[in-house]
Amino acid sequence: MQLPAEKPNLVLVDINLPDLNGIQCVTRLKPLMPDTQFIMLTVYEDADHIFSALAAGAVGYLLKETSREELLAAIREVHGGGAPMTSYIARKVVQSFQKPRPESVGENLTPREREVLVLLSQGYYYKEIADALSISMPTVSTYIRRIYDKLHVNSRGRAVAKFTQFALPPLPSMPTPPATRG
Repeated sequence: MQLPAEKPNLVLVDINLPDLNGIQCVTRLKPLMPDTQFIMLTVYEDADHIFSALAAGAVGYLLKETSREELLAAIREVHGGGAPMTSYIARKVVQSFQKPRPESVGENLTPREREVLVLLSQGYYYKEIADALSISMPTVSTYIRRIYDKLHVNSRGRAVAKFTQFALPPLPSMPTPPATRG
């Protein structure tokens, strides 16, 4: 590579390079060229590429659809100490740092998993859940394991606590609790 010898102030880098990708290139060059600023100019819009490029040492991330005028403004921004990003990329970065809404905690549960969780929160035993939903005990265990994985918990108590904390709405047509336990 001739770039370290050239010592440019700024380098525009595409992620999709022939021998190694642009992120790997910046990772290797940044320690050799600490005063050089790198801007990624690429078609990739996903969070993985964005954060990998920034972690590698890029100070900006622009999409190739960026106009000539915007590109020149971004270069001036870097020289002024800024970190240019297209507004779409900046929005993705901001969203990644925002905490999920409490309502979204259980949204990744299937309707059946939510039914099982509601019954768990009402104090049903596994056997009672199986009977109420007309499913087998191994199926109940599978649902509960999936619920724990999706809620990032490892016990019934924690799953119920998370359910209660974020008040996941019950689904319509839930079975009524058993009158007596036997």
